[in-house]
Amino acid sequence: MNTRIIIFAKAPVAGLAKTRLIPALGADGAARLARQMLMSTLNASMSADTGPVELCMSPAPGAIEWRHLPLPPGIERSDQGEGDLGQRMARAARRGLVANGHEQVLLIGTDCPQLSPELLRRTARQLVDSDCLLHPTIDGGYALLGLRRFHTSLFEHMPWSTDRVAAITRERIARLGWRCVLGERLQDIDEPHDLFWLPAAWAEQLHGYPTENNPHVRT
Repeated sequence: MNTRIIIFAKAPVAGLAKTRLIPALGADGAARLARQMLMSTLNASMSADTGPVELCMSPAPGAIEWRHLPLPPGIERSDQGEGDLGQRMARAARRGLVANGHEQVLLIGTDCPQLSPELLRRTARQLVDSDCLLHPTIDGGYALLGLRRFHTSLFEHMPWSTDRVAAITRERIARLGWRCVLGERLQDIDEPHDLFWLPAAWAEQLHGYPTENNPHVRT
């Protein structure tokens, strides 16, 4: 089983990452959380040991925004490039499946703490007998898209960041006639009310994270 995990991430700097959380956390707090989520996702992907792990970065690798982030050894790096999220994901998926010759790819972001090594390994195994696999999120998007085949329709003209993304993606998969595994629904951390679902240990590790008297965070 040759599975490439491709992680899409913005540099975890104030004002660039997790901007929808700034009203609850402030710009610096949102950036600290973004860094925690990025490092957790990278470590989980490496620990899953399913194949190469690629960090698809915005801005491009080598930009000053990434200079002080100690990435784990063995992480491949690539540039998300121009275009909307769909165009950037399509390029990465096509590259992973066609140019790099991998049997399957898992496309993920860094917003879902539930993407554990165990879940990623299980997903890679489930994908082997299908054309694709989708882990939807409670807000109507998806946290993971696994592919063994590529088609541009899964990424074109998609209303990203809305509650229709997963449903539209499933409709397009059905039109293609692909075999698709529907995974469990997961919880993304995108909006202030999502902070309730953060692992408790994360808040303790984020120095300066405003958890005290914050109605969005479990204590």
